[in-house]
Amino acid sequence: MIPRDNYFQKLINAKDTDFIKVITGVRRCGKSTLLLMFKEYLLKNGVKEKNIIYINFESAINDDIKNYKALYKHIKNKHIGNKKYYILLDEVQIVKEWEKAVNSINVDFNVDIYITGSNAYLLSSELATFLSGRYIEIKVYPLSFKEFLQFNNYDKTDIENKFYEYLRYGGLPAITQIKDKPDLVMNYLNDIYNTIIKNDIISRNSIKDIALLENILKYVANNVGNQISSNRISDYLNSNKIVEKANHQTIDNYLKMLENAYIIYKADRSDIKSKNILKTLGKYYIADMGIRNIITGFRNIDEGHLLENVVYLELLRRDYKVNIGKTLNGEVDFIAENINEIKYYQVTQSLLDEKTRNRELKPLKNIKDNYEKIIVTMDKTINNDYNGIKVINLINFCLS
Repeated sequence: MIPRDNYFQKLINAKDTDFIKVITGVRRCGKSTLLLMFKEYLLKNGVKEKNIIYINFESAINDDIKNYKALYKHIKNKHIGNKKYYILLDEVQIVKEWEKAVNSINVDFNVDIYITGSNAYLLSSELATFLSGRYIEIKVYPLSFKEFLQFNNYDKTDIENKFYEYLRYGGLPAITQIKDKPDLVMNYLNDIYNTIIKNDIISRNSIKDIALLENILKYVANNVGNQISSNRISDYLNSNKIVEKANHQTIDNYLKMLENAYIIYKADRSDIKSKNILKTLGKYYIADMGIRNIITGFRNIDEGHLLENVVYLELLRRDYKVNIGKTLNGEVDFIAENINEIKYYQVTQSLLDEKTRNRELKPLKNIKDNYEKIIVTMDKTINNDYNGIKVINLINFCLS
């Protein structure tokens, strides 16, 4: 198992605090492996095997733990004496009303609790009510391009072709084991997609109009980086007679369900001058490029909007809050903000064309504050500064 230091260090930093550690992310992005590696870390650092209670709820071994009472009883029977126990619960949302058990275990025993889940309902459930301010969310994403190279044991020769391989197959860690067998890759990505749709969305939400759900997701996947609203989706589906009638409220609900399954992420629009979040015309990005390509059919993988998707996810991995920036007469692709800084990003395939260059520079020039402004492009030979606006090659950005 190859360590993913960014996430792993967050677990170590949070160890033995009073917070419940909640590890979230799309299916098969590496949450379970992270939890198992943390178990190994505990064993290597003096914690005895008997003081670690690890349960993978996707394993048939644990089929008898179906509700919170059974989970609480299981932990209680294993917790002997006053010594601290480390509780590792993988895909805990499978257990009915699991949050009641987790809350009680945290109150009743000397424990340090870590849980994983593949649905945002993990944090919108009663856990958030029971433990307000007493949990830490660690968001895990598919492999970054830098991790993709590491997992494949790639060096940096022929780096551009390796980047397009990443754009094509995405960053789910298991892909690196079968990347030389395209048929297996397609089957694996299809299986992951179907599992997310069936288990994390349809079953959980008792969805009846499956065709509408899948068409909404297909629309989003084909319009990555474009402004999207339920009205626009409805108009498209209705005018093309893809569905009989697409209700706006239903579309909004389905978009939220897709977000909750971590298969898509929404970037809200923010007015740069007033700092207010605007309620309409946000943008959506797909959690993994391989999943996106399964949905759309593996075409146009080098388009500018897909590069925008890569940058968006990379900024999330670096713990930025990311919004779309609205200026007086234009738009900035991303406002990336954390506790220490704000950065503005434009993403474009190339700046070599003068018209394109002026279009990309204009909204950044119109921002009057002194925060860093950056254009990310696939150009290899570039002027790296336009009157204080930095330009960086996208691959170099991913590797920095």
